[in-house]
Amino acid sequence: MCVWLDLCGVHVCVPCCDISVSVELDLVSRIFPCLCVCTCVGVCASLCIRTQAEMAHTCRGTISLTTAHIEVGDACHLVLTSGGRSYHLKATSDGESQRWVSALQQAKANASHMMHQSDDSGDEAPVPQPDRALTQGALKTLASKLDDLSTCNELIGKHGAALQRSLSELEDLRTATDGTDKLKTVNERATLFRITSNAMINACRDFLDVAETHSRRWQRALQYEREQRHHLEETIEQLAKQHNSLERAWREAPSTHPDGGERTQEGDASDENEDTEFFDAMEDSPAFITVTASDHTQHRRSGSDQSIMSGGLPNSEWSHNENDSGSNNVQLRRVRRSRIPNKPNYSLNLWSIMKNCIGKELSKIPMPVNFNEPLSMLQRLTEDLEYSDLLDRAARCESSLEQMCLVAAFSVSSYSTTIHRTAKPFNPLLGETYELDRLDDFGYCSICEQVSHHPPAAAHHVMSQRGWTLWQEITIDSKFRGKYISVMPLGCIHLQFHSSGNHYVWGKVTSTVHNIIVGKLWIDQSGDIEIVNHRTKDTCHLKFVPYSYFSRDLSRKVTGVVADSEGTAHHIMSGTWDDKMESAKIVESSRGCGGSEGKQKTLYQTLQPKVLWKKYTLPENSENMHFFSSLALTLNEPEEGVAPTDSRLRPDQRLMEAGLWDEANAHKQRLEERQRLERRKREAQATQVLEEGQDIEGFQPLWFERRTDDSTGESTYVYRGGYWEAKDKQDWSQCPEIF
Repeated sequence: MCVWLDLCGVHVCVPCCDISVSVELDLVSRIFPCLCVCTCVGVCASLCIRTQAEMAHTCRGTISLTTAHIEVGDACHLVLTSGGRSYHLKATSDGESQRWVSALQQAKANASHMMHQSDDSGDEAPVPQPDRALTQGALKTLASKLDDLSTCNELIGKHGAALQRSLSELEDLRTATDGTDKLKTVNERATLFRITSNAMINACRDFLDVAETHSRRWQRALQYEREQRHHLEETIEQLAKQHNSLERAWREAPSTHPDGGERTQEGDASDENEDTEFFDAMEDSPAFITVTASDHTQHRRSGSDQSIMSGGLPNSEWSHNENDSGSNNVQLRRVRRSRIPNKPNYSLNLWSIMKNCIGKELSKIPMPVNFNEPLSMLQRLTEDLEYSDLLDRAARCESSLEQMCLVAAFSVSSYSTTIHRTAKPFNPLLGETYELDRLDDFGYCSICEQVSHHPPAAAHHVMSQRGWTLWQEITIDSKFRGKYISVMPLGCIHLQFHSSGNHYVWGKVTSTVHNIIVGKLWIDQSGDIEIVNHRTKDTCHLKFVPYSYFSRDLSRKVTGVVADSEGTAHHIMSGTWDDKMESAKIVESSRGCGGSEGKQKTLYQTLQPKVLWKKYTLPENSENMHFFSSLALTLNEPEEGVAPTDSRLRPDQRLMEAGLWDEANAHKQRLEERQRLERRKREAQATQVLEEGQDIEGFQPLWFERRTDDSTGESTYVYRGGYWEAKDKQDWSQCPEIF
């Protein structure tokens, strides 16, 4: 028997028991897809290199090196073991044995990862979205290549050391006979070193090729991901626009069908395919159901001025007048501005700034003016007076329950200006004030002051010549949650009517700004408001229903019940916080109507509802003016004679309104740094006072002081007086210099 060796194109026939092969110097310079030993019993054996295509058509006795085990025995013996078979090979010298072992191990290592390497001929084809398996496969391939380089490095070091030893021995030769043998050994080791070096070079080239190949693939995958993200953002924005358009069209649609029949929610729902409708399990659904009484007012009238509330005042006295333009039918004595400079189109990525601020309080996050609107938080509080005419009408009501309905509508109306206002107002500086004197047209004057910086808190006082006084202390607690921002106003709003002495107290709900990471920003209001009349103990519970994609209710819906001191319901409140609020008088109530989870709901039979409040139309071009209402456009209008701490005099806010955002950012940083220095000075003074054993006196507001409310027993900031007197005298000597 003889063995035919087919290595890199070299064919040598030798006895099977004495393998002596003259191998080309680039024996290991190729990366073998598959190296096999094939035997034909009784005839011959051949050691050959096969391509991947030939792997499926192997002859009898083929051994794949990917699963073979290579052992080095004694006396230059090599043993290949695979699948229970063993093949014994014998070399003529240690050098030749080492060459075989190196070649076989290198081929085995390359064959292991070449079996899983995909063909690269389709690089120019479109690349689908990469998955985790593809990435892990590429990383394994690169790791295998690194292992090959490490193996070649070890072999080069080993054979290099052997070559150096042989050269040293050659220098120490004494006879010519010994020189011939040593020279032969040196040549063999030099050849082996060259073979290993070539293998190292080729392994480096393969590593580079694989890296470049996968680098191109990853670049295409990254580009694909970018395009998909951009497409997704466009799709979401388009869906949001379509949703708003459909919602607007639904609201503007006529309330009756072409055949003249009245359109109801139940009728609309019956026309849809119930098999494709899905709704949330509304655990917090209202605990009551309203049914309009069937009397001479069965057909709903289009104008609320056509009906008179039983037992109360004419509708023109306490319900909404459709022709009311917000001026309270009083001739304005001063022409105020109706527009501001258009908002510049500066693009800035909110996520790039806020990604490191998740879980922090929003007031402690330094942000450029690009995310602000040119109003301070004090001015936003004053903007709650947009519909002060509701309180003017409430002051004329004789019935406390009807008055409660108007107060409830006023509490909801303060959120109507926020529907498009996703920008953040400026955080007021400590001691900053804001006044709004509208005695000449609206009959009230308002003063706000920032009484605390951390946490941010503002005190507000409004005095009206039309029979009411309002005051509040609001602390803003805000958190950034990654996908949305939650703003939780803490504190109470107090309202007292002069003639009746009715004292109403209520709070605010949570505002949430969604789509911080991707998509169009939108705002939602959610939570409950409990309004209490501390004189008569009448109550009104309002529920702001949070947005739900699967809910059948209107978005931004508000529902409520007005009850007397004994808990008897008298009026049903309904509407949306961005459009209008209605009130319906209850004429009969009954229990027993089954609800979800076995809960019983109260069935209220009511008269026709009447509109108490309806949102004013926004000014023309408001979308380019931060969606400001008519009142908001005048809030930052320059005034003469205001205090030097007034928000109108804040330079960064004024520059932002003028469209000079770069200059505004520079002034904003200067003001914030100055405020930090002032705070550190106060802390140092407080520490010194403590060391001296004295009482610490913190920051004291100039126009407000803390008192205990007689009705609620809570401690709150109330107006101490003196501001309007100081304005009349133009004596601002007590005001600090904060700008």
